[in-house]
Amino acid sequence: MKPFKFLRHALIAFTVSASLMNVSYAADALKMELQANKVVKTADGKISYIPASNAQKGETVQYRAIYTNTIDQPISDVAVTLPIPANMIFTGEAKPSSAQATIDGKNYADMPLVRKVDDKVVAIPLSEYKALRWNIKWLPANKLADVSLNTIVN
Repeated sequence: MKPFKFLRHALIAFTVSASLMNVSYAADALKMELQANKVVKTADGKISYIPASNAQKGETVQYRAIYTNTIDQPISDVAVTLPIPANMIFTGEAKPSSAQATIDGKNYADMPLVRKVDDKVVAIPLSEYKALRWNIKWLPANKLADVSLNTIVN
């Protein structure tokens, strides 16, 4: 299979949202930096990250967003969301682990997501996850919040 060139385009079109419950600073409070890196295990067993411009099917790609509070006051109740790109499957690994997930882009719940099938509660496959959201209760002035999720190229 050819390298996935869509990753470069996905980063351009990638929608990362931050909604502020205290909207007085919504326009300028957060600066976001998005990274997409292949997760590579080195010969000595350590993990390294390299740009994911040519990820192949089956490779792990980490999407990482760093949000910086750019104002001189703390902000509270910040919800930041990372969509899971098409052609990617969430691995179940997210940092911080307090992330909530959605399968419809609207309703978020703690992971693992479950549903009722034939009167039994079953886990929803990770392949159905569409986005993750983290609720950041407090972000001090000029500090950052770092969130990430791992995916596999499908």
